[in-house]
Amino acid sequence: MAEFFVTGTDTGVGKSLVSAGLLRAAAARGLRSTGVKPLAAGARFVDGAWANDDALLLQAASSAPLDYAATNPVLLQAAMAPHVAAVAEGVTLDAVVLAGHCRNAARLGQDLLLAEGAGGWLVPLDAQQTMADVAVALGWPVVLVVGMRLGCLNHALLSAQAIRGAGLALAGWVANSAWPAMPALAENIATLEARLAAPRLGTVPWLAAAATPDAVARHLDPEPLLARRRA
Repeated sequence: MAEFFVTGTDTGVGKSLVSAGLLRAAAARGLRSTGVKPLAAGARFVDGAWANDDALLLQAASSAPLDYAATNPVLLQAAMAPHVAAVAEGVTLDAVVLAGHCRNAARLGQDLLLAEGAGGWLVPLDAQQTMADVAVALGWPVVLVVGMRLGCLNHALLSAQAIRGAGLALAGWVANSAWPAMPALAENIATLEARLAAPRLGTVPWLAAAATPDAVARHLDPEPLLARRRA
């Protein structure tokens, strides 16, 4: 099994869509893929229950999906910073517990398991913990989704530095055009390729309303991740 923690350079950079695309790309190779989002903030009522859109996207993109409770074990109602929403809703967030939910999902023997974090690398869980603590508790290699816009070089390089500083491997990164017409896109990607020292899994163009997991999958190469599968 190849297991990875997915983070992004910011909130709203397309982590869920890229994760879903990687899951679909693995499925297209005949592999069992599963996505989980251990913590999500922002819920709506769907088919008689509260759910998060990003978690639903991961569940639908998985070729070996879990039920919703296992896909998204901790759901906060308000679409805001998780530590703020947790206090407002009386929920205690624990990085070790969140990591445990991911490990439970890993017991099913999938070929590819992606655990998507909430927000960016250092999004707080409470006064002491951050999402990085979840990744560290897991010890899995990290996939970084870079939202290609002005400022992304600094965001990406700082994120990579923090990931490696936490003792984790940067398994790969994705250049995601979450906004249209970034100036000097090719030059920015070349700069990141020279400095991140990790495989680029793909460049996703601006797809607007056509941004479905299958459409994104066509721009991704999961092979560097799949090569890490244990025998």
